Amino acid sequence: MSRSRIQELLDAYKVRKLRKLIDPAKLPTHVAIIMDGNGRWAKARGLPRFAGHRAGVETLRVIVRACLELGIKVLTVYAFSTENWKRPEEEVRELMNLLCEYIRKEVAELHRHGVQMRTIGCIEELPLPAQEALKQALELTAGNKNLILNIALNYGGRREIVEVTRKIAQKVKRGEITPEMIDEELFSSYLDTAGLPDPDLLIRPAGELRISNFLLWQVAYTEFWNTSVFWPDFREVHFLQALVDYQKRERRFGGL
Repeated sequence: MSRSRIQELLDAYKVRKLRKLIDPAKLPTHVAIIMDGNGRWAKARGLPRFAGHRAGVETLRVIVRACLELGIKVLTVYAFSTENWKRPEEEVRELMNLLCEYIRKEVAELHRHGVQMRTIGCIEELPLPAQEALKQALELTAGNKNLILNIALNYGGRREIVEVTRKIAQKVKRGEITPEMIDEELFSSYLDTAGLPDPDLLIRPAGELRISNFLLWQVAYTEFWNTSVFWPDFREVHFLQALVDYQKRERRFGGL
């Protein structure tokens, strides 16, 4: 028996054990994930970085399926940041092509399982083929209720906050609201995630211990979970480990 097959059997055994520990009443409503480590995963195997991104798409399929099975309502994934434009032009082009490919291949399956696709970030700055693919997917799945798959594309937390501030300032200038009316609820209503609950759990693979400009406003009281496992190697067993750990925590939101 090959080593990979043995690992699959071990993971399946761990998944069965972990699922028994999950309390459906204590599951997070909203899970956010920074999908990190694709490039390092590929480099460790002597492969081009794009191979890591493609492998990462397979992981996303696994986690979306797990969310559906568990009844988690919102999954937000960090796919492409405002800073990612600094990467080599070829890599950015391949990432945009992969995005279009993922949507074409997956949207029918996602729709069949009741997944509603959404995006956050400045989508209008993406290449036109990506914009068109996203528009079609969002329109097709708009009425679905089982899971919201929220994809952060050309997204940056600081940029989002600046844009919200600008919109509110314009309303104050036009006399539509007064400065005294500005509170957290009003501010949140202008965020890209307006209408969604803040993340209960943020998962970051690949061993990094930073937020990387992701959902800066929304993660004020989010529980963090880290693992050294690269995103392409992240499996259901790791996702369940994060959920079990989350359920052990006492969330006080600043209180006692």
